[in-house]
Amino acid sequence: MPQTAAGIVDWERIDTVLVDMDGTLLDLAFDNFFWLEVIPEHYASVRGLSVEESRLELKPRFESVVGTLPWYCLDHWTRILGFDIKELKRSHRHRIRFLPGVPEFLEAVRRRGKRLQIVTNAHRDTFAVKAEQTGIDKLVDSVVCSHDLAAPKESAEFWRELERRERFDRTRTLFLEDSLPVLAAARAHGIGYPIAIRRPDSRLPARVIESYAAIDGVADLI
Repeated sequence: MPQTAAGIVDWERIDTVLVDMDGTLLDLAFDNFFWLEVIPEHYASVRGLSVEESRLELKPRFESVVGTLPWYCLDHWTRILGFDIKELKRSHRHRIRFLPGVPEFLEAVRRRGKRLQIVTNAHRDTFAVKAEQTGIDKLVDSVVCSHDLAAPKESAEFWRELERRERFDRTRTLFLEDSLPVLAAARAHGIGYPIAIRRPDSRLPARVIESYAAIDGVADLI
């Protein structure tokens, strides 16, 4: 059954805090808007299609790579779709924002003396746009993008390589993430404290999550 935020983390048992970016620290509303509205509209304009025709053409292309590295790769989508995805993202960057209480949470973690690292599937170019807008890179100790390890967070390979490079104690690691497949991979690797985010998109109601300890957002842990 879902747990409440109270008592969900025993900080004395935690050395390392790994945090996802989109849907955990940053509002997934931006990504949903960008990929579900901006991309179909722009593709329609470029190809001379209606927006509905554009959605129908894009859907199988998206579905064929969900959960794989190309799904998160801006170079892949720039090549496939025929326009510069990074620049299109940058043109909408004013919509990128923190979820509630995120800077305060990150500051609190660092005050506790915990190692604090973003682990994200976002492409380095995506991270650059989001860091430029929010300064998120300055609020953590380091950042690992899945492209750095040549494997998505959904894979066992990602977690093996992350631990090999970063040398953390998996049993004393807290991992905060909105994606259930990613949490499953982390749990299978032996990450000691995987916690799900119920409200990755501020525009939507909280999800019901029963397979993991869950919180509405990281502010619940302050």
